[in-house]
Amino acid sequence: QVQLEEAGGGLVQAGDSLKLSCTASGRPLSAYAMGWFRQAAGKDRQFVAGISGSGNTTSYADSVKGRFTISRDNAKNTVYLQMNSLKPEDTAVYYCAARLPPFSVSTAPGRYNYWGQGTQVTVSS
Repeated sequence: QVQLEEAGGGLVQAGDSLKLSCTASGRPLSAYAMGWFRQAAGKDRQFVAGISGSGNTTSYADSVKGRFTISRDNAKNTVYLQMNSLKPEDTAVYYCAARLPPFSVSTAPGRYNYWGQGTQVTVSS
């Protein structure tokens, strides 16, 4: 069993930056592919970014490419999402998720096995 806890959300202005973190407990994260997802009010949960267990492979939604960076520190059992040049349309609850090995990153929320509770990110114009 893996427990995930997100942190780092908040209220910022357009153009600002935020760094989210997702810390795991229960098991080492190094074997798990990890994803960040977001869910805006009234919308479906959508893929934002993903990273392989080793950290060598990353993927991003087109809407965040060039602005967001996913990374991980397996020694700290933590995954990060650096968000730059934030826009009002980035406003959502952000969730991290872990996918059991040996599977790789997926853009489909249903393929992940463990989820955090989410952290709110609000970007004002």
